[in-house]
Amino acid sequence: MIPIITPAQATAWDAAAEQDGRPLRMLMESAGRAVADMVLWNCSEEAHEGVLVATGRGNNGGDGWVAARLLHRLGYPVTVVSLGDPTRDEATDARRVALADGVQQVAPDAPWPNCGVIIDAIIGGGSRGAAPNGAAAELLARIAALDLPIVAVDAPSGLDLATGAHQGAAAAAHTVTFGGLRRGHLRARDLIGDLHVTEIGLPAADQEWPVLFDLVDARAAYRPFVADAHKGTRGRVVIVGGREGMTGAARLVARAAFASGAGLVHVATDTASAIILAAAEPDVQVLCTRWDGAPEASLLALVRSADVVIVGPGLGREPGTRALIEGVIAHAKRLVLDADGLQAFAGDATALATLLVGIPTILTPHPGEFRALFPDIPLDDPWEAAHAAAMRMGQVVLLKGVPTVIASRGSTTLTVARGNPGLATGGSGDVLSGIIGALWCRHAESREAAALGAVAHGDAADRVARQMGVVGMRPMDVIGRLAEVWHELALPDTEFRDLLLYLPRPVTQ
Repeated sequence: MIPIITPAQATAWDAAAEQDGRPLRMLMESAGRAVADMVLWNCSEEAHEGVLVATGRGNNGGDGWVAARLLHRLGYPVTVVSLGDPTRDEATDARRVALADGVQQVAPDAPWPNCGVIIDAIIGGGSRGAAPNGAAAELLARIAALDLPIVAVDAPSGLDLATGAHQGAAAAAHTVTFGGLRRGHLRARDLIGDLHVTEIGLPAADQEWPVLFDLVDARAAYRPFVADAHKGTRGRVVIVGGREGMTGAARLVARAAFASGAGLVHVATDTASAIILAAAEPDVQVLCTRWDGAPEASLLALVRSADVVIVGPGLGREPGTRALIEGVIAHAKRLVLDADGLQAFAGDATALATLLVGIPTILTPHPGEFRALFPDIPLDDPWEAAHAAAMRMGQVVLLKGVPTVIASRGSTTLTVARGNPGLATGGSGDVLSGIIGALWCRHAESREAAALGAVAHGDAADRVARQMGVVGMRPMDVIGRLAEVWHELALPDTEFRDLLLYLPRPVTQ
């Protein structure tokens, strides 16, 4: 899996490479070649008009000098605009070799030749929150004014790769980075354009770093049906929710569960909602129950029969709801807790953690629900937040967002970057709960089921977006594309890959 790291961890990774006998100059050469390749693969026509390489004084600039030399040797018109002499030996050597090979250099304030594409190797991962100033700011402003496609090395200059904060950075059409993702890449998707992660010879990543869980990993994890599968072996999902006026939430969970392979889906709800559900969803089995206080015996029997119980979507927040949830929890084999199921324990995560001891659970809060349940855990870093919550609860915590982070005690934190703004609508979380519930019926590992569900949810949404855009996307559109996702995940992995990862810019309109 591909690591997701901070700038400090990236520096430590470079140091580990040096200690392992992998000189930084060698890594720089590989990185520069990757940048040059990316320009030719994605901007070949523009490169024939000329390539302008803007370099800073650090190793990011050294990568730019290598790319400039290689493109020059291939016959493309290349000009380097530099902020000054490099401050690192490796970058100094890269500049010396490029100039010796005939690469042309001009001053930032001199006239520039015509060009069709720009390589931004000015700051890269060196930005630390503050806006670029002085000569760097002037150079960035002049680049932005050209309105040409930009290929950024590591990151668009001015983007803080720790936080995703950016000031004064020109948006890139493509960003090329090396070995793994930086956290800022996943928090500034509009700015980085299409993201290309390349292999340059770094040693194995630290096993404690968070990793990306993407389509390749989902294909490896996905469990298709066996030939003699029947509704019992495909799993029984029980949904507790859909109170009167909120039946849509339960319907979306149920439809997503069926669309993700569940054999049997039940909804336990109030009488008025049960009438609606029975008429609207004939494949869903409905149990009428009361909501005010401890669960009835019929509900407890149904919960005990379930492979996975999903509690919360459309459950409401009336008095007695918490008592109902507590009773259900005590009899569940596996539990997905979402929406009103989480809100019932707002500010009382300790009590919820005690209730969940011995009951495998996946908690799926969005940021608002997370703040309500864990008011003392800051959300400025979603990886740290999800990890802290998982440690406190002793359960899997799936923190929804951009990106989605899945953490559990004693395991590597997983990250899902698929999806788009079309998912930012009511009902999307219900669909995700239904997907995860169905998957967990036949996937023993809760963290894997959660991550696989998030990837499938995001990929289905991306399929909708590519076809019709995101403005009018509805949760049912996403459910309608899940069959395609499962079909492709079940196919053998025969795709040719020349990158560790290609992550396209999300569709946003």
